[in-house]
Amino acid sequence: MSRRSGILEFAVLGLLREAPMHGYELRKRLNTSLGVFRAFSYGTLYPCLKTLVQQGWITEEEGGLTEDPRAAALTGRRAKIVYRLTAEGKEHFEELLAQTGPDAWEDEHFGVRFAFFGQTSRDVRMRVLEGRRSRLEERLDKMRASLARTRERLDDYTLELQRHGMESVEREVRWLNELIESERAGRDQREQRQSGDTGDLPRHRGGTRPDSSDDTT
Repeated sequence: MSRRSGILEFAVLGLLREAPMHGYELRKRLNTSLGVFRAFSYGTLYPCLKTLVQQGWITEEEGGLTEDPRAAALTGRRAKIVYRLTAEGKEHFEELLAQTGPDAWEDEHFGVRFAFFGQTSRDVRMRVLEGRRSRLEERLDKMRASLARTRERLDDYTLELQRHGMESVEREVRWLNELIESERAGRDQREQRQSGDTGDLPRHRGGTRPDSSDDTT
């Protein structure tokens, strides 16, 4: 399985964990909610769905409505097919959610993983965020070293483009620092509640206290 198809299967399972959907609705959600899939087509989605059905991770049920005409033309179906996550599919998705290796930190995969943080345990969220920050800090070091070596040979526009790239990475590192701080504040609050300490608790920016739950169901 390629990395790209693995990301797509993860996203489809995650969306179906929220609710059953038909193919057209799945494609709309992937396009609008997960930017990495903004340009993908039915020709990419339906082979993925077929694979997931064969694996036993989702089922397809015929509904009474008509699919989007473009989807119907590609699939040869007139009735709307609703896809539903199976118990095995839910278990498999939860196994994928628990993974915190380097793939979870890469550009495309991180964005999809982050979109499903609401279904991810706090400890896993922390490991993914810290891994992503570490990866970007390594990238920044390399970019700075490269710029220092080549600065005198670059024209003004190329130099400005490299600076823009560095600033984008620096902004994401700052954003990750805020997220990690917020996750730690929530963990500290939970530990204080479990120990019976009712003193001053850390608060999110804006004055609201973080959710005390550790896992989502």
